[in-house]
Amino acid sequence: MWRQFFLSEEYMGNNYQYVGKLRSDKDRGDGTTRYVLSGEGAGTIFRIDEKSGDLHATQRLDREEKASYTLQAQAFNKNTGLPLEPATEFIVKIHDINDNEPKFTKDVYTASVPEMSDVGTFVIEVNATDADDASYGNSARLVYSILQGQPYFSVEPETGIVRIALSNMDREVRKDYQVVIQAKDMAGQMGGLSGTTMVNVTLTDVNDSPPRFAYSSYHLSTYESAEIGFTVGRIKANDGDEGQNAEMKYRIVEGDGKDSLDIITDEVTQEGIIVVRKQLDYESRRVYTIKVEVTNTHTDPNFLHLGPFSDTATVKVTAKDVDEPPVFSRPQFVIEVNEDTPKGSIIGTVTAWDPDAMDYPVQFAIDQHTDPERLFHIDSKNGSITTLKSLDREVSKWHNISVLASEINNPRQRSRVPVLIKVLDVNDNAPEFAMSYDTFVCENVKAGQIIQTISAIDTDEPLIGHKFVFSLSTSNPNFTIFDNEDNTAKILTRRSGFNRQEVSAYYLPVVISDNDYPIQSSTSTLTIRVCSCDSTGSMRSCSVDALLLSAGLSTGALVAILLCIVILLSMY
Repeated sequence: MWRQFFLSEEYMGNNYQYVGKLRSDKDRGDGTTRYVLSGEGAGTIFRIDEKSGDLHATQRLDREEKASYTLQAQAFNKNTGLPLEPATEFIVKIHDINDNEPKFTKDVYTASVPEMSDVGTFVIEVNATDADDASYGNSARLVYSILQGQPYFSVEPETGIVRIALSNMDREVRKDYQVVIQAKDMAGQMGGLSGTTMVNVTLTDVNDSPPRFAYSSYHLSTYESAEIGFTVGRIKANDGDEGQNAEMKYRIVEGDGKDSLDIITDEVTQEGIIVVRKQLDYESRRVYTIKVEVTNTHTDPNFLHLGPFSDTATVKVTAKDVDEPPVFSRPQFVIEVNEDTPKGSIIGTVTAWDPDAMDYPVQFAIDQHTDPERLFHIDSKNGSITTLKSLDREVSKWHNISVLASEINNPRQRSRVPVLIKVLDVNDNAPEFAMSYDTFVCENVKAGQIIQTISAIDTDEPLIGHKFVFSLSTSNPNFTIFDNEDNTAKILTRRSGFNRQEVSAYYLPVVISDNDYPIQSSTSTLTIRVCSCDSTGSMRSCSVDALLLSAGLSTGALVAILLCIVILLSMY
């Protein structure tokens, strides 16, 4: 009977909205037919006139809430209450009107794109929806446009894709952009509803800005006493980029100060730190000049044409004067002096000067802790060193003293230098026996027999070594000497038949001479005991006097010793 009705949404009239008329073929028009409505919204949203079958909507309907309603209608005999025919189902469809504006999925979009990007580079895609019926008219057909952000950006009308519209957009000039995008329904025609969204676009950095010094020349200063590694100052080049693209490295490329100064890159602040590499000297150079180069550590091949990505500047460092202690002409002095030099003689001179520009006079002194015996004196004005006492090389070969130099106007500015005094040998000592000899001769010895080999020592130290000569002071009938010419000599018998009863010991004067200048000699006496020997020449016994003599004791001393022994034995 009925299949479909149509009803406009958002009805604004004062009366109920008429939907349609339901009429049964069995209705004779005599008032005996009654119409009954059931289904979705029956009795609340929809009402039917049970006599006429007119259907009305009692409420304002919204298609976006519900687009259609399924209802059933049936005709009854009012008198008998019996249905005239089976119930019939029909649908009420809500016709759409353009009552919903487009809505974006986000109120604010955020996007980023590299600076200097080409025109047409994709930035972001925005999306809006419309609750109206897309299948009916243009109520939900959207068109995108840009309200704010031109001429930098554009938007594709149908897709909502935002693209770069201007070439060479430079982050260092402007970093952030706010773009307003509109979505309008009714295919963008007048009378259509619209919605907007904000797109915050940030240009990300690329390395398109070379580092540049703000000045071509920088002037710094520091005291000449600044220690190695001391920071003289900092310089910094400007780079409009950020992050890795703004990282720089500094180096010295030339200059008369490149050996004395160095530059270190501060990786945190991107500054160049000028430091002392070798101590500065105000007296030799007042100004140290270096040429510094700065370069980007990371470059982009796509933007090398914007370079060069380096720059140079001159840095001049002025050395400021500091009152320095005197400087000796040598790190140490070595003086040689003969041991027989008379006291009061000048043996050497030390020199020092004030390195400062004022060049104040210098005075000298000996550190008395290094010369406890007061052997030396130094002239406070000219630095000449003299001996106060005679020197003896055999007592001490070296004397190590310290000389102090100080400014007369400022004695606290003082320096110290070691002075090594070497005492040179003079032949002032005669050779003598190398040891004490226990020499004896057998009574049955034969002539020409060797009874002793002797040698000598000398505390002097000649340059060419010792050469001793041995001889007898006078001719001796009993013994003779033979010089071996190797600093030793042999004592030989000149006869046989010695008798210890007649002579218990002989005294042989031996003369020993050296070969240095002046020649020094001495006479040493060799005591020879006469002893009884066996057939092999081994000593059996010697006289008491001979034993005493060899031991260095007199006969009286021996008697006293024996007497003491007897007294001690008698006490027990």
